[in-house]
Amino acid sequence: MDTISLANLFKSLSEPVRLRIIWLLLEKGELCVCELVDALELSQSVVSRHLAYLRNNQLVSAKREGAWMYYKINPQTPIDMTALFQFMSQCSKSNPELAIDQERLNKNIVNQCNK
Repeated sequence: MDTISLANLFKSLSEPVRLRIIWLLLEKGELCVCELVDALELSQSVVSRHLAYLRNNQLVSAKREGAWMYYKINPQTPIDMTALFQFMSQCSKSNPELAIDQERLNKNIVNQCNK
């Protein structure tokens, strides 16, 4: 897909797990799949499926380092989403579920993926 339509963008963000992933990536920059698995308390297959959906819709980019896959917000997203991401970050600060995700991430991030 060369460009992401607004409908696909909002469809991508309409799933709570994908929204949680995007928020963690916005907060931390780049994360390994194993870090997301621990933070979200979901299976690796579920997290990977949602990451693939986000990657297919050009919202995240991936890189492999050995056995590890790292994801970050795609800096070349066809739509300028700066304002949307700022809005999401602002709204998410008071969301208890996202705060728990971030707390788990901060607790478990200590070199678990040989970062």
